[in-house]
Amino acid sequence: MSDQTTTVADLKQLMQDFINERDWSQFHSPKNLAMSLAIEAAEVMEHFQWVDVAESRMRGHDPQHREAIAEELADVCCYLLSLASSLDLDLSSAVRRKMVKNAVKYPAERFRGQFEHRSDSQTTDP
Repeated sequence: MSDQTTTVADLKQLMQDFINERDWSQFHSPKNLAMSLAIEAAEVMEHFQWVDVAESRMRGHDPQHREAIAEELADVCCYLLSLASSLDLDLSSAVRRKMVKNAVKYPAERFRGQFEHRSDSQTTDP
């Protein structure tokens, strides 16, 4: 199984089967899953804390760190998939809709090669 051959639906089903086999649905409320997702995301951040940008890029290729980072990313993904399932959300559709909004908000011709942060409540002239 790889990213090229596995669908989001496959992964959601894998997670749901795991949860069902353990009768954990009773604990998997959206609140608990959202909190767990944030906790696991923080554990990903720990791998990059206190290193500079160049070192942070190298961590993913360093065998000493690579597998631990992959495990934390998998935890994030598992909670994300579980949260989407518990809310009956189609992640693929949500991502596609969000990317359409992002393309409007951050047109490539204006933002290529530069970073500009703006909140949804702010407007800037092109």
